[in-house]
Amino acid sequence: MAELLYMKGVESNYIREFDARVVERGFDYVVLDKSAFYPLGGGQPSDTGRLEWSGGKADVREVTKKDGIRHHLVQNPDLVPDEVKGVLDWDKRYAHMRMHTAQHVVSGVVYDLWKARTVGNQLYHDRSRIDFAPVKFTDEMIAELETKTNEILSSGASVDIVTTDRVELEKNVDSQRANLDLLPKSVRELRVVIVKDFDICPCAGTHVRSLSEIGKIKVVKKENKGKDRERITYELV
Repeated sequence: MAELLYMKGVESNYIREFDARVVERGFDYVVLDKSAFYPLGGGQPSDTGRLEWSGGKADVREVTKKDGIRHHLVQNPDLVPDEVKGVLDWDKRYAHMRMHTAQHVVSGVVYDLWKARTVGNQLYHDRSRIDFAPVKFTDEMIAELETKTNEILSSGASVDIVTTDRVELEKNVDSQRANLDLLPKSVRELRVVIVKDFDICPCAGTHVRSLSEIGKIKVVKKENKGKDRERITYELV
């Protein structure tokens, strides 16, 4: 199993380059012994970037986690030597970090105001969408959501990532607000993202260290996705 460098504390999410060893080659991919590339999943796109070595490089077009952390390459994997340096497309990664932390705040605000849960989400570098249920958003509710979310973002609250025991977490959080009840009971140790004084939520994604790095949200679209289910799309401004 590859060591996922970004899974440690929040500072590990800022790793842009790392040294690694190739342990497997496939038709269009390599597997490394360690990686800071985030693999596709959890509503967050994979990182992109490149693998470098003396005299050459290979572009990483996507990273997936089926049967190991596979770094899918544009070039032939057989050209890649055993020792490489991974380099992330930082602008894209950082955009995902900002979007993902903002999503935690938006989801928390919607639950606090209307007890609607997040039932789906997809992040992009330039926008994100979240599905909520049960809820029927009015224009007034959207305005209130923006105001409350931006008020929290402007606080500049710190963000931390810790590993904690599930039993201890269940004692201190609303399991529905944090979607704890959706996680398999067999998972006992959880990676938890903490927005100080606002949110505690299990999450394997990448995040910023402070809400001051996000800016403000602007809801740009509202869609009905079925009975009592609505989707909002937001951008960061």
